[in-house]
Amino acid sequence: MKIIVAIKQVPETSAVKMDPETGTMVRDGVEAIINPLDLYGIELALRLKEQFGGEVVAISMGPAKAEKALREAIAMGVDRGVLLSDRAFAGADTWATAYTLFKGIQKIGPFDLIICGERATDGDTGQVGPAIASFLDLPVASYVGKFESLRDGRLRVHRLVEDGYDLVEIALPAVITVVKEVSEPRLPTLRGKKKARASEIPVWTADAIGAEAEKIGLKGSPTRVVKIFRPKVARECTK
Repeated sequence: MKIIVAIKQVPETSAVKMDPETGTMVRDGVEAIINPLDLYGIELALRLKEQFGGEVVAISMGPAKAEKALREAIAMGVDRGVLLSDRAFAGADTWATAYTLFKGIQKIGPFDLIICGERATDGDTGQVGPAIASFLDLPVASYVGKFESLRDGRLRVHRLVEDGYDLVEIALPAVITVVKEVSEPRLPTLRGKKKARASEIPVWTADAIGAEAEKIGLKGSPTRVVKIFRPKVARECTK
């Protein structure tokens, strides 16, 4: 079984800064971590590998320093990582990000399952996972809170909804996005850290994945932030 986990390196929540001119996030000089919700996706992938065998590959789009997030994933138990990094990817919205990841996943080759975190803490949209499924023309189950079974090429999972759970069965290959109820992320091991340090992380550019220039980065984003501001709080406390 081959599982691909899409992860993202995000700023520490307390260190998020926005550029008021471009409307994009300032990442230089800001402490970055693996998107916390992606850790649950990594853990589920590792548990499925332990149960059914196979390989887990982590993929991420970001600047060169996002390599650190992939090494952290390898330290947890992921087999290998791939970084999609190119100045042409900068400023991508969720559509352009999903397209770029889709092209990277195509280059990785055949797979059985793609796992994404429910959402990223910096964008908070929850759109990338389902969009990847759309580009790949695959079934998708979002907000997965529990894995039930995998047999005969069909995956049964519980989707978290407002009034409980939906039990869903989908045929592989497929895409799922997970919420934190699905697992408890493990800590990296010493052996894993040694492997992560020694691992070679390939870096694929737009040309390497065959991405169309008009579909990536800010140029390929149908949505963009045109203005940001801090709201003024105009209220007084009354005792």
